[in-house]
Amino acid sequence: MSLKDNFTQDEWARVLGAPMIAGIAVTAAEPGGLWGAVKESVAVAAAIGKAKSEGGQNALIDAVVESYGTSEGRDQARGVLKHEAAGRKPPEIVEAAIAELTEVSQLVASKTPAEAAGFKAWLGEIASKVAEAGTEGGFLGFGGEKVSAAEKATLDKIASVLA
Repeated sequence: MSLKDNFTQDEWARVLGAPMIAGIAVTAAEPGGLWGAVKESVAVAAAIGKAKSEGGQNALIDAVVESYGTSEGRDQARGVLKHEAAGRKPPEIVEAAIAELTEVSQLVASKTPAEAAGFKAWLGEIASKVAEAGTEGGFLGFGGEKVSAAEKATLDKIASVLA
């Protein structure tokens, strides 16, 4: 039996969507334009790639990464992201993302307790990497701050719901 079998199809889609949800929460907290959004999206992909190359440290992370290797898994994750973000303004996206991360945190704690802490820590790391990926403010890439106050506040909320 695979770890994925602990979840219903809908629950598994939500677990798959969690890395993207962690990223979009930070991106929506302080939208930094197209280039910033691209950098922040790349940070999520890089975190998934890093987890794939390191592998074996957490079975739930490994199962999520393995699913991202399939078009079905990626489609499920994108579906969750669209559900949480479609038609919403950035502050509403942040709220929806925090609520979703809260529910996923509880879900993995109940369904895969041995893997939950590591998985939730990974989601927190993804959110931090997204916050650090772009520079907010400044002009033509000069000046600005690595992590804005709004992003920091969102990171604090994420850390709280993943604790």
